[in-house]
Amino acid sequence: MTRLVSIIPLLLVAAGASAQTAHEHDACARDVSRFCRAHMSEGDSVVLACLQQNRARLSKACDKVLKEHGQ
Repeated sequence: MTRLVSIIPLLLVAAGASAQTAHEHDACARDVSRFCRAHMSEGDSVVLACLQQNRARLSKACDKVLKEHGQ
């Protein structure tokens, strides 16, 4: 779980985010765990791609965060 929590801010930075709130960090944590767990050790860009591939299944909060950051 610690690894998961550390990936979310990195994903947002990779997506061009300048300042993240705790809400943004938490928004995709469950989705990453649910849909992208197998890719967590492959790097942030792979996890981001996984989230994008599962876009229709993401929570509204995660989808909103990705959209706000141009993803």
